[in-house]
Amino acid sequence: MEKIKIEQHGFTAFSWFAGWLFTVGFLNLTLGKGILAIILWPYFIGQAVAILAK
Repeated sequence: MEKIKIEQHGFTAFSWFAGWLFTVGFLNLTLGKGILAIILWPYFIGQAVAILAK
């Protein structure tokens, strides 16, 4: 009889979702940019950090 191993990766998804929510809130993104941030949120954070670093 084989053993079946089940792994849950809920924490990874939660971390990604928390990062996305942080980006939307921190940058005060509009709905359209917030939806784009689902895919491009590292870009938006990079833009904000570049402005702050100047």
